[in-house]
Amino acid sequence: MLSHRGLCLLLTVGFAPVTFLGPTAHAAAPTTLLNVSYDVTRELYREINPAFAASWKKQTGGDVIINQSHGGSSKQARAVIDGLPADVVTMNQALDIDAIAGAGLLPQDWAARLPNHSVPFTSTILFLVRKGNPKNIHDWADLVRPGVVPIIPNPKTSGNGRYSYLAAWAYALKKGKGDEAAARAFVGKLFKAVPVLDTGGRGATTTFAQHGIGDVLLTFENEVSLAAAEVKAGGFVTVVPSISILAEIPVAVVDKVVARKGSAAAAAAYAQFLFSDQAQEIGVRHAFRPVSATIKAKTAAQFPALELVPVDQLGGWAALQKKHFSDGGLFDQLYGADGR
Repeated sequence: MLSHRGLCLLLTVGFAPVTFLGPTAHAAAPTTLLNVSYDVTRELYREINPAFAASWKKQTGGDVIINQSHGGSSKQARAVIDGLPADVVTMNQALDIDAIAGAGLLPQDWAARLPNHSVPFTSTILFLVRKGNPKNIHDWADLVRPGVVPIIPNPKTSGNGRYSYLAAWAYALKKGKGDEAAARAFVGKLFKAVPVLDTGGRGATTTFAQHGIGDVLLTFENEVSLAAAEVKAGGFVTVVPSISILAEIPVAVVDKVVARKGSAAAAAAYAQFLFSDQAQEIGVRHAFRPVSATIKAKTAAQFPALELVPVDQLGGWAALQKKHFSDGGLFDQLYGADGR
């Protein structure tokens, strides 16, 4: 039998088995992880990270420090590909992690390594309008009325903007009974009214909330909730449209980085922790929709009901990227390549 000091714990979360010391780990230097994430998750991980650190300490006796990097999701993926040493990536779309896998930093089947296709949280796109809703905005059709100025981040650099684009596309397809010409006209009209394309969701929120530009902000549900809560005296109002997009928010460990840094065990545990009831409840507090059946049932009343269209129903990320968001794609044609 192993002695108390020699006890080893084995952690396997879809990776090659790795070992780390148990009770003796407290004498070692802390493990440091970098979670490279998208623009509007700062507050979420600010609460999740210490919760995981406490769990890791209890489990192993060791200390772990989690650093964060935030920006537009696609810009963040490019930074990882270009050398930003992410142990873990928590992007807002599988497309960005697929790009990292395509660069050889993790396996192509990364999504199969964790529960729920590696998606611990979901979200959607809602509207935020100014106090009293002076432009009387209630659904997508109201966004293209004369005089209405929408604020949306750039779909070329931001998953937030990409989901907003696809939500508008899904609405127009449904209204036009599948007529793509009508959908092109609607989405083109919508984006032609956007005065500035910020590179990420938090930048768009700043443009709308702090700089006072625009009549309606399209952004993730958690960002809408945060902006509405931070402004005193009801300065903003949340509008729930009739239909929107199902935004799946995946996580993956970056194998090449953790192998180099020796952080595979902590990184794998961190990714797995996001599916725990503790982390799921933290997500709900920050207006992220849980995937745990238990937490979902417990908190269903906290999230507005609306029709949510999965990305796969629109053709899947690979096809959508090529058709809409690649250089010279439909977005460039509708908005103008100079909008990048």
